[in-house]
Amino acid sequence: MSVRVGIVGSGFIAKGLVHILGMHEDFAVSRVLTRSDINRRSDFPFPRLLTDSLNALLRESDIVVECSGDVLHGTEVIDAVLGSGLPVVTMDAQLHVTTGSYFVGRGILTEAEGDQPGCLAALKEEAVQMGFRPLVYGNIKGFLNHTPTPGDMAYWAERQDFSLANVTAFTDGTKVQLEQALAANGLGATIAAEGLTGMKFDTVADAVDELAALAVAAGEPISDYVLSPGSPPGVFLIATHDQYPEQRQYLANYKLGNGPYYLLLRNYHLCHLEVSRTIRRVMSGGGILLDNGAVPRIGIAAIAKRPLKPGDAISSGIGSFDVRGIAVRIAERPAHCPIGLLQHGVVTRPVEADAILSMDDVELPRSLALEAWLLVRGRVLSASGSSET
Repeated sequence: MSVRVGIVGSGFIAKGLVHILGMHEDFAVSRVLTRSDINRRSDFPFPRLLTDSLNALLRESDIVVECSGDVLHGTEVIDAVLGSGLPVVTMDAQLHVTTGSYFVGRGILTEAEGDQPGCLAALKEEAVQMGFRPLVYGNIKGFLNHTPTPGDMAYWAERQDFSLANVTAFTDGTKVQLEQALAANGLGATIAAEGLTGMKFDTVADAVDELAALAVAAGEPISDYVLSPGSPPGVFLIATHDQYPEQRQYLANYKLGNGPYYLLLRNYHLCHLEVSRTIRRVMSGGGILLDNGAVPRIGIAAIAKRPLKPGDAISSGIGSFDVRGIAVRIAERPAHCPIGLLQHGVVTRPVEADAILSMDDVELPRSLALEAWLLVRGRVLSASGSSET
């Protein structure tokens, strides 16, 4: 009997996921929860699957894939799905980093393979089984512009068939910051610097010694990214080996170099094409691939792209032309406003360009997501002995 897969969200990832799951005999997409007008969705490949009823999604699903990209909405839906006893697979790093820790221990909530954090988690599992010990969890970025123009982003959104917000979040670095924060929290790593280092290299191999040195100096693994326009859009680990130097000659023969630091490169990530592996993992009892941890150390703060003044409305922080996100240590920046919460917010006092927004700088609507973040923040600060100011 086929596993009934419900999907939350009806955008780019959901469309591709509906198509690819149809190739598998052991899966059947049951419902796709959307907040758009179902009668106007001529772009959706299988409109009969669309529903605006959360109850229908819950009633007709064995597992739910959340890929809405909306932290406030996704948090509400996941709360209901886990409350009904169903497992959740996500492709939504921004949700995990903002509110995912609130759900830890309440059921199965896991990020999927396909996006960079899930691919890093899978690569870690494979590497550890071979005796490697990760020092660096790395992401590869080809282009970065902290303040792209609306005109340029509109051009690329149309060309790539992405939303304007998604293209902007890719370009200004918010997405890679979110991804590496999730990798850090879920895989037991820290960050080498606020905002990550994002060093530029011709190839990923050129980064090995420098990034490994940062991890050694930190005394624990780090999560970071490299800016390397000529490299493939994948992920990588920099690792030592438990049996070095005993395995040194073998690894050299296998073209990994002489060590002691080794590069394990996965030169692709294929988003929705890989989600089925995580669905199978969960349904077969394999458990969580990656979550944000109950007490995360790294959050993503909103930083102003331009001077903000009282009364400015920010409909959505992620992918906006008002703010972008940078990775911070929560205990060191307890008052920061998480960019994932910055939806339908109003600026309450002046904020200079390049300044981190605090929770007192904006008025946010009441939501479960806000409640969840405040609870998790309190847990983090209690564990670290810090205050909330």
